This record gives sequence, C-alpha cells and structure tokens, in this order.
Amino acid sequence: MIKKTQIIGFNTSAEGTETFYSFNPATGVNNEYVFAKATTEEVNLAAEKAAAAFQLYYKKSGAEKAAFLECIAEEINNTGVHLITVCSSETGLPQARIESERGRTVNQLKMFAALLREGSWVDARIETAIPDRAPLPKPDIRYMQIALGPVAVFGASNFPLAFSVAGGDTASALAAGCPVIVKAHSAHPATSSIIGMAIQTAAIKTNMPDGVFSLLFGDGPTTGIQLVKHPHIKAVGFTGSYKGGKALYDAAVSRPKPIPVYAEMGSSNPVFILPQAMKERAAAIAAGYAGSVTLGVGQFCTNPGILFYNENEDAFKNLLQQEFEKTNGGVMLAPAIYQSYSKAVEQQLHVNGVAQLATGSAAKDSESNYATPILFETSSVTFESNPELSEEIFGPASIAVTTRGKEEMISIAKKLSGHLTATVHGTETELAEYKELLHILEQKVGRVVINGFPTGVEVCSAMVHGGPFPATTDSKSTSVGTAAINRFTRPVCYQNMPDVLLPAELKNENTLGIWRLINGEKTNKDLN
Repeated sequence: MIKKTQIIGFNTSAEGTETFYSFNPATGVNNEYVFAKATTEEVNLAAEKAAAAFQLYYKKSGAEKAAFLECIAEEINNTGVHLITVCSSETGLPQARIESERGRTVNQLKMFAALLREGSWVDARIETAIPDRAPLPKPDIRYMQIALGPVAVFGASNFPLAFSVAGGDTASALAAGCPVIVKAHSAHPATSSIIGMAIQTAAIKTNMPDGVFSLLFGDGPTTGIQLVKHPHIKAVGFTGSYKGGKALYDAAVSRPKPIPVYAEMGSSNPVFILPQAMKERAAAIAAGYAGSVTLGVGQFCTNPGILFYNENEDAFKNLLQQEFEKTNGGVMLAPAIYQSYSKAVEQQLHVNGVAQLATGSAAKDSESNYATPILFETSSVTFESNPELSEEIFGPASIAVTTRGKEEMISIAKKLSGHLTATVHGTETELAEYKELLHILEQKVGRVVINGFPTGVEVCSAMVHGGPFPATTDSKSTSVGTAAINRFTRPVCYQNMPDVLLPAELKNENTLGIWRLINGEKTNKDLN
C-alpha cells in the first residue's frame, strides 16, 4: 500500500481519516495506491493559499508565466513510463492512447506559453485624451483583460491527462494569471497525483508563489461543493456529466457572490446525411460513422450519438449494420461509467418503436466493465415523440433515425437542444440547397463539421469546444484552444492613469511589442 496526500501549494497534507483506493477497471481489483479524502480544513487552506498567491501571480509578466507552463510540460515529460503504466492501470486505456494524450497535454501547455510570450491576447485598447473637445473634454482611457482570481478545476474521467490536472482548464487558467485548485477525479487519482507533483515541482523551480497550484482528493458532493462555495474561488472549470456540472453551477450561482461556471457536460452530437452524399459515398460514411461512435469505447464528449438520413435507404442501412458488427468494445473507465452505460442501453431497448440494428464484439468471460457497441434504429415519428432518445449515452452506442425528406430533417434540427457539435455530409451543391439546415445548426452547436466526423478535437487557436445549454453552462466560451483563456479574465480600464503606473501592456512605449488598438487603429508601434 502506497499512501498519497493532498498537494497544497508547496506542501502536502493527509489529515483525513476517510480513504479510498485507486482501482483497475480492467481487472476489477484495487491498485496499491490509497488516498485520504480532503478535510474541510485542507480545502480552506488550499483556498487561502490560492488567494494569497493570486496577489503575486497575476502581476507576473507573460514571459514568467510562460516559463512556468513550459516547465510544467517538461516535468510531465520527465514522468516517463511510470505515468503511462499507472494511468493505464487506472483507466483501462491502452498505453499508446495515453502516450498520445500526454503529447496533447504537453503541447497545449506550450501553446498557451507561446500565447503569453507574444502577449497580444490581453486585447489592449487605448483611447487618448482630447482635453479641448467641446462640449466636454475626452479623458485618456486604456483597457485590457486581467485575471479573475483563484479557479477550481474538476478533472474529467475520459481524458485523464488532457482534461484533468494539467489539462486545458488548468493551462488556460494559469495562463490567464489565476491560481488553480484541482479536485482530482476519483477514477484516476494516482495519475492525478503524479501530474500534481510535476506542477508543484515546476512552480518551485520557476519561483511561482506558494499556493499557485493545489490538488485535492475527495467526493464531488462534499469536497467539490465546498470548493465551489468557498469565497476565495472566483470561477470553475468542469468537464463531465450533466448532473455533476449542473450541481456545481447551481452551487456557484447560489453563493452570496455568484461566480461563473464553465461546465462542459457532453452531448449526442447529431450527424445528418444528405441524399447525394449518400449515393456517392455511402460505404465510406457508414464505416466512418461506426468508427467514430466506437472510438475510445465511445468515451468522448464528441462521440456522435444520433444519425439522421432519409428513409428507404436499405442499402445504407445494411452497410451501417455490417460496419457496426465489425467494431470492438472495450473496458470502460470506471465501474460507475459502465453501469450507467448498461442502464441507458437497457432503457433505450424498452422504448416502443426502437430496435437493435447491430452490435459489436461482446466481452470475454474474464473481462470486467466491458462495453459492447450497439446501434439502435427508429423512425423520425418515434424519435420526436420520445425526447429521451436525443439524450447522450456515454459509451459506444448510437441511434440511426430515418426521416421523410428535407423538410422533416430541418424540422427535427429546429427542435434540437444545445450540442457540442453537429455534422453534415453533403456535396457542395446540396450543402447550398440545405443552407437553412446549416443556419439552424450553427445556432445549436459550438462546432459545425462538414463531411467528416466529430470525434477528436484539434487543439488550436480556432477551435471551439463548447455550445449552447445543456452542452455547456456558458455558450460564449470554449474549453479547447487559446480562446479558452478568456473564461478566466475580466476587462478593466484605467482612466487618466499616469503612464508610470500603467501595466506594461498599456504604457505609451510598447516595450512588449504587442498589437494594440490605439484610437481605432490596430498597431504594434509606440504611442507618441
């Protein structure tokens, strides 16, 4: 047995008497790591340290914060094969997948470091004074984005590295200038501990303030809610279920001083196939769809859960069935996730008018928490009369819905709730003919995919990983890409502030060389 502790700033702590083990979902037995759940006092200490650290950290230069993020990336790489082995034992994910995810985690830290070094992300704006303007003089006004304050981040189950302790929420919050307290996900606590120690080491090496990062272990309804309600916490980042995200949101907005919650809560990511595309590449679409639904045992928030296509396409239906029967299931991330998947599949099968079209490989007798892929089928009439069919099933399941032509497809799209993505397969000509569908979908989702599949999110400056409620609690933001930094900042302006007291980003001399909006003109020159 190896005991693990809370990471609270530059210290560790294990005051709690309630403990839990790391668990191997593939073997169904505990790993050797045991964790004490955080006490109320430990949560308070982490928040107090974060609040004190904020006063120093948000004033750090972009170059200093960039060096911190780059050092985190280096320390994560230094974890070597140990991280990969531990993570695989806690998640059931193959080691190649974890290696790839570590690369993504490191690269997104470096992406934010590059953003900070360039510096223009602060959106500096300067309007110079006109003292003799009539009838009233115009003051000197200068604007930029600054950090909100300490942020609580909740690790996601399905990305133990890229959306967890050092994932996108943590990287973007630290880049913004906000200290971070992470509540580790209980499905991969040992992985979280390894990454947490890497961040702590990087903070010490780069002379960051004590409390700029903490990692706590505990339950969402206790440790998590206490963290969200703590007055020192100024924002929340979350990736997970609707139930968990909504609970955190409700707790945050009920505070005496409400705070923003950026909760990404998943979706069923509808896919529409237009007639001409069906004729030209039905086989490729069927194969691509089956692969997208079952990739990573269906445990992606962009997993496509609904497929719409015109009825009387029996050849395509047969292709879908054949492709799904070729798919493989796999071990899910945790027993609770597997149980939730099994329950949802069983409920779907009992809806009148829904049938099982195909299944993938089933589990061997020795395999635990093994999810079998399943494809349902139904008509548009059944789909529209049973709203629960549009809800996400987290796992390798999807439902194919036949429609009676263009107008019905558009009508269904109008009734969709918010999703992370929507996909349309069509030729260039028919995409133009179905532009009304595209206009509807851009109001329903954060990312519209054309002639592709949504599984997989490119980490880049142009990505939007978000969408209208209930996909997220704030459709104005993204949790992936450099724009994610804006979740943890707020604008402030300085009126008639002496140049010597202004932040470097707003001084007359542009020593940082950043792009600024000066009297309506975008420039990186000094203000004369």
